[in-house]
Amino acid sequence: MLTADLVTARRRGSELRLCPLDEAARARVEDLAQAYLGIARACVGQSRDDLEAAWDAIPVAAHEQRLAGGVRKLIADRCVFSAPATDPVDLRRQLFTAAHAARRALPAGSPFDRGAILQAVAARRDTGAVDLEARLFADLHGAERLCDIGAISPARLAADFDLAQAQGILLRAVRVVAEVRAADPAAVRALFRKLKFLRLLHNIVATARGGYRIEIDGPFSMFQSVTRYGLQLALALPAIAACDAWRIEAEVLWGQQRLPVKFMWKGGTERQAVTPISPDASSLPDDVAGLLADVNQGDGVWRAQVASEVLDLPGAGLCIPDLVFQHRETGQRVFLEVLGFWSREAVWRRVELVRAGLPHRILFAVSKQLRVSEAALDDDLPGGLYVYSRVISARAVLNRIDQLVARNPV
Repeated sequence: MLTADLVTARRRGSELRLCPLDEAARARVEDLAQAYLGIARACVGQSRDDLEAAWDAIPVAAHEQRLAGGVRKLIADRCVFSAPATDPVDLRRQLFTAAHAARRALPAGSPFDRGAILQAVAARRDTGAVDLEARLFADLHGAERLCDIGAISPARLAADFDLAQAQGILLRAVRVVAEVRAADPAAVRALFRKLKFLRLLHNIVATARGGYRIEIDGPFSMFQSVTRYGLQLALALPAIAACDAWRIEAEVLWGQQRLPVKFMWKGGTERQAVTPISPDASSLPDDVAGLLADVNQGDGVWRAQVASEVLDLPGAGLCIPDLVFQHRETGQRVFLEVLGFWSREAVWRRVELVRAGLPHRILFAVSKQLRVSEAALDDDLPGGLYVYSRVISARAVLNRIDQLVARNPV
């Protein structure tokens, strides 16, 4: 994705308008991508500084600097750089300690032999002086070695450039509202699961014509972790754009003065084809995937799998469970949604959904940090709360599920 400084957008009053690439600019992006990708592939094994210097040698007109910077950023995102094989900090400590001791032992007026110190330390580490010196500052950003580059064609990069610009705008979002429609339910479930995987604070409501309205809190609505949350939000945009028809409206703080503006963007067609996506453990956050593995590694009466359902109570709202538990003997099912440390508001929305009549047995796992009591849902309701301290316990989840089934038999 692009950063905000690489985005070409214009303010018009209270609106922020993305400047999409025209045909000529798209062709130029493809040409630049072809050149930069060729250099990157030729620089595999060299340092980041070497790669940047080779890129700098490509002539770019003054009015194209931002465009070229965007292309370089998108290619750099696909570059894989290796960490140093040895610890440069420990290496520097040894070398500088040896140099300090040698300098103190020198008679007055004697010259300091730098090469001798390098050779002595290199011999103790079973390497050469030249190699030791090359690794001395290998932990610097520019010294990282390019070891691979992800597959991307110049044409694909040019086609996705506007999407990358929109992602850069969302890095400054306070709030995002997305309206999506998809003929294939798998595409919508994939989007919902992506939102959960990215730990975004969101609320989903079904709309007319089989669509959904998704309200997502932006990074600038929070008081901490703004950068990390902004990246998570931007990563959700491709999943939104994968739907048949979509429209987003975002409240954004733009420019050096962070002025509030409205950003709107839409795309897709009602006839767009969508590749079905089957849910699996790879689409789950680590804590949920760990719970799934813990439950299924034993031979208990409950088995768990990734849930594919969207539980909707018309007029009240919906929720997207992470897992579904099925009893080996009776076939009874119980859903689980992990709310973690999202927000207390998200928990209370689920509580109200169950109280409104959600006709599914479901357990919500909530972090203790949210200060919510398990007693918030009455025993006669088909939903329950499990409050955990640090990690989700498979045994505790299964105990809560047994109690939920006992209180609410089919």
